[in-house]
Amino acid sequence: MKKYNIITTSLLMLGLTACSTEQARTDTHVTSQLSAPGAPGAEPFWAYSGKTGIGTSFEQYQNGAYSDNAATGTVSKVWFSIAKGMITETMFGLIHQAQIKDMQFVVVGKDFTVTETDDLDVTIDYLYKDAQGRPLSLAYKVTSTDKQGRFSLEKHIFTDPDGQTLFVRSIFNTKLDGVKAYVSVNPYIDNNGLDDFAKTTEQGLVAWQGDSYLSLQGAKPFKQTSVGFTGKSDGLNELKTSRQLNNVYTNTGEQSGNVSLLAELGEIGKNSQFDLTLSFGNNEQASFKEGQASLARGYENVLDNYNGKGEALGWQDYLQNLAPLNTMTAQTADNGKLLYTSAMVLKAQEDKTHAGALIASLSNPWGETVSAKTGSTGYKAVWVRDFYQVAMAFMAMGDTATAKTAFEYLEKVQVNAKTPGNNGDTGWFLQKTHVDGELEWVGVQLDQTAMPIMLAWKLHQADVLTDAELTDWYGRMLKPAADFLVDGGRAKILWNDMQITPPATQQERWEEQEGYSPSTTAAVVAGLITAADIAKLAGDDQNAKRYLETAKKYNSDIESMMFTTAGNLESSNSDGEYFIRIGQDKYANSNTKINANNGREGFNKKQILDGGFLELVRYGVRDALAPSIVKTLPEYDDETLADNLQVKYSYQFSDGSGSFPGYRRYGNDGYGEDEVTGTNYAEGGQNTPGQRGRVWPFFTGERGHYEIAAANATQSLNADKQQSIKNTYVKGLEQFANEGMMLPEQVWDGVGNNKAGYQLGEGTNSATPLAWTHAEYVKLVRSLSDKHVWDHYPVVEKALK
Repeated sequence: MKKYNIITTSLLMLGLTACSTEQARTDTHVTSQLSAPGAPGAEPFWAYSGKTGIGTSFEQYQNGAYSDNAATGTVSKVWFSIAKGMITETMFGLIHQAQIKDMQFVVVGKDFTVTETDDLDVTIDYLYKDAQGRPLSLAYKVTSTDKQGRFSLEKHIFTDPDGQTLFVRSIFNTKLDGVKAYVSVNPYIDNNGLDDFAKTTEQGLVAWQGDSYLSLQGAKPFKQTSVGFTGKSDGLNELKTSRQLNNVYTNTGEQSGNVSLLAELGEIGKNSQFDLTLSFGNNEQASFKEGQASLARGYENVLDNYNGKGEALGWQDYLQNLAPLNTMTAQTADNGKLLYTSAMVLKAQEDKTHAGALIASLSNPWGETVSAKTGSTGYKAVWVRDFYQVAMAFMAMGDTATAKTAFEYLEKVQVNAKTPGNNGDTGWFLQKTHVDGELEWVGVQLDQTAMPIMLAWKLHQADVLTDAELTDWYGRMLKPAADFLVDGGRAKILWNDMQITPPATQQERWEEQEGYSPSTTAAVVAGLITAADIAKLAGDDQNAKRYLETAKKYNSDIESMMFTTAGNLESSNSDGEYFIRIGQDKYANSNTKINANNGREGFNKKQILDGGFLELVRYGVRDALAPSIVKTLPEYDDETLADNLQVKYSYQFSDGSGSFPGYRRYGNDGYGEDEVTGTNYAEGGQNTPGQRGRVWPFFTGERGHYEIAAANATQSLNADKQQSIKNTYVKGLEQFANEGMMLPEQVWDGVGNNKAGYQLGEGTNSATPLAWTHAEYVKLVRSLSDKHVWDHYPVVEKALK
């Protein structure tokens, strides 16, 4: 690409591709420079992670896969997110491949300029709901109102299920004269913010990196367009200081960087409406063609197809096919609003190239302080543990097709002889991968190796996997996993070079400590017992016996290794007998320290509590009334513990109806905002001593599940008890949802410097929506509806009696 010189105003029309002749006559102050200065632009960071909405089109499987064909049409591979009223990371291709950081509108009056990043009053709602107010699709209406009453902006946001396009309708209202609207897009093509180029064309604006292209165009021609480097020549500063564009640029020249697109939509008044498309393709014309096709189909048609009205298959059809939802709704405290939302949110967080690839969250935790110089999946990746929770939720709400496809996907992330870089033993499942199976983190977490076996058993019990299919999967995937749970082996891949000796795990469910963990051991025991049952079906009696005997041996050691009778918590509620979070030796009463992590120093293992012991009950390894379980509850629920060691926090319902519990992951957790400085987790790339993990809402669901199990154990799960659980734990989870009904990873616990201004119980900037939280909510509602724990394994309970 050539470098260009400044063009004088008399040649303005050569530099502006979307500027009218009349504007060229009147805006004589404007100069155009073809190449924008200021490369590479401002340092790129991701957007705020607390999403109030996510969306993508619903697509139908063809034989357990997504494919373009005459029967189903084009598979749309576009996902979007919304945070603080703005359109934020929007993905195309694979679910983790962000293409923009944000898309925001700008309103310019005679004496003001307001962007969507400014302080506006924002509300969010769903465009398509039933008579009870339950969302029927992931199409959003976001309303932003200027605090001084000068204008309002309403955005309708959804994707085109028949193409690769984000469709956005903006509706402005103002009573003032001479007010103009602009739209600005900050591309992060192919998941990073530094390697992009941009230019204006007669069709609209385009940005690209390699053979990945993004285009912005409108149903009406743009009045004026410009591209530039973010924070340097993007035009926003000019609009803020002079309320007009004095310099416009038609390209970003030869050097790539953090680029921005800017377009003037035109003057606004009452109900000024503009339809825009953000479209994607592997070349410039392909991306423009996608947007043109969406605009030609028109707002109503695209939205109807997205929703599933008429003959089109959309989100409404997906919900209607989830037969259990009708019954489950009775056990919600909000008439099913969060249940319907959760069903769609979980399905939306599946990749559409690799069917069944279920990610943890469509977000980058603490995004606005995380560098985007290089690609990052954030939580848009596969963790088998989170994956298991979501697959079980799909089964709970009646989507056995996705659950089965997800199970079949797991073969992609199991370590075998062909796994790139593997020089060790096989059978275990990778810690974290991209949806295409690319390795990212390679720690060994034994619960993640057990859970695929448990899922297979559940699928077979539900007649989703036939005897023949289960037998086939036993040989291909489940037997190697079970063998590793018995024999362990050498993990030797990338940085990891460690001998694993079960039931000690290299990492427990929080990926931070090695040793003997109640939650991990619960899954390992359940995994081996279900493996034994599957082995019998497959005719492998020898290994069936071996798996069962090993499970019983692990089970017999649980209390001696993980239940202390010499606890040293300073608590009036403690008798010194309780489950510890994890120990790195085999003696529960020893005074060894666990490792420092997340900026926090290591503590005596007997000081650290967590809720992992409840997984023993959930899976059937321990009865709900087992002495070791019951004895741990007072310490777990103790709100008088030293603040750093306290796990439980009580929250008040907003309607004044009482309180409900929330729980941190464990005492001394450092995965969260710094309580001294108020900064984000690892802000600036460094852990700090004051980092503090906050309350995670899904533990409210875990405790609710325990209450169901305990009530069943005492035969007291009557209508009153059922109502009590609903009005405490189900309603509590609903309370943690934000205005867009997204459930977060963490919520504010009220401790320390509240630099961000969070309300008590409000989701922090960690990750929202978290699939695990939505899954736990769905499973809790199903469990309460069925009056027994959904994740329970009767075969485990029977084997250990």
